[in-house]
Amino acid sequence: GLRVAVVVAMFNDQITRRLADGAIALAAEYGVRDGDLKVYWVPGAFEVPTAANWAARSGRFDAVICIGAVIRGDTAHFEYVAGGATEGIGRIALETGVPVIFGVLTVDNVEQAMSRAGGKDGHKGEEAAQAAIEMANLRRLLRAD
Repeated sequence: GLRVAVVVAMFNDQITRRLADGAIALAAEYGVRDGDLKVYWVPGAFEVPTAANWAARSGRFDAVICIGAVIRGDTAHFEYVAGGATEGIGRIALETGVPVIFGVLTVDNVEQAMSRAGGKDGHKGEEAAQAAIEMANLRRLLRAD
């Protein structure tokens, strides 16, 4: 019976699609029904917190999974985007009380990203979905006690 939003950055979509697919598949394994999981695409990782904020404040979702991939380049842009996404996602979770899960990769290169999107370093999309489900269930439990 959990309702889950997945906010996914389109930038670096060869990675974010894999992360989102893993999150969706794991949520289904845990019993989240198709109609209770909504996927929303945004331009990039910097825009993820804005859409996550809208989803969390809508009252329609028990958890929000944030998916993105920020890959270090030759400029300071990486720090600004990664830092903005991190700070924004964390703030939304604290302000709304809705589990807003950080599934944004911050890596040095594409190889590291692929390794974390179903490669030798696991699947961070699946891990984000598992965290979302566990936190949403804990929130329900704490509200019932």
